[in-house]
Amino acid sequence: MEFNTSYSQILTNPFAIVSHDAGGAEILSSYVRRQGLACIYVLEGPARKIFERKLGSIEILSLEDAIRSASSVLCGTSWPSDLEYNAIKLARASGKHSIAFLDHWVNYRERFIRSGETCLPDEIWVGDAVAASMAKEIFQTLPVHQVENPYFQDICQELAAIPKKSLSPSDGISVLYICEPIRTHALQQFGDERHWGYVEEDALRYFLSNIASLGRQVKRILIRPHPSEPGDKYNWARNEFNLPIIQGGVRTLLEEMVDCDVVVGCESMAMVIGLLAGKRVISSIPPGGRACVLPQKEIESFQRILSGVKPIAESLPRL
Repeated sequence: MEFNTSYSQILTNPFAIVSHDAGGAEILSSYVRRQGLACIYVLEGPARKIFERKLGSIEILSLEDAIRSASSVLCGTSWPSDLEYNAIKLARASGKHSIAFLDHWVNYRERFIRSGETCLPDEIWVGDAVAASMAKEIFQTLPVHQVENPYFQDICQELAAIPKKSLSPSDGISVLYICEPIRTHALQQFGDERHWGYVEEDALRYFLSNIASLGRQVKRILIRPHPSEPGDKYNWARNEFNLPIIQGGVRTLLEEMVDCDVVVGCESMAMVIGLLAGKRVISSIPPGGRACVLPQKEIESFQRILSGVKPIAESLPRL
């Protein structure tokens, strides 16, 4: 990517990478690796394992030490954690330039609000044209730069090296169900765990109760908890449903995705990865829930499948 001189000089060494949630961590770790940058790190939560998986052992500094030593800050955004919000706030107080890389297509302004107080970075980075258009509309006083999504670049390279799975017509299908902590996000942001009209258990029950609508025998359902969730959070589903359910999250997302035929979730970034992998992708948001906010038109609605509005496709084009 090419920038003007002033912009390209923003990330002078050393600069601080600050990350907590998995979505932002995947993007930032891929960016650092691809650019070969020398950084100092403030990593918490799921971010630490993600960075170490891609970059090896990493020395972790406190936020205060990192901001003091850094020339600028590049961070993700988080819901349950205030880490990146505090990094932006401290960077501003210290006269350091801060950049936030947005990893999704929803709740852009809310990512920078805590207890009614807004603290914006000096600029916004996004990974696609849809996100850029949304961010420019919301953050009209901030520079918004579209950067080719480094995580998607990595994903495409890894997928190209993985042999494609072929199915015979008699084979049953494998489903990868991607979970999200919807209740936690809604409760933290709005004080109401059902603000969006449903919680994660509702969506999973809705899908499992109607899984026959996929039109094929299902030989395996891999339920993958979100990185911030306990591994056994969805064990109840095996007792509640007489279905071939297996706990996921043991292998990497791509390793589990390659072995599946259909990816199901609510509005997770992992569903977009499913499109990149050439999988059929379905949103399981139940009746009464808000519509899926992901902008990719290839993502099917399970409600529409059940109503017969959209015929079941054997495959969908890649994103």
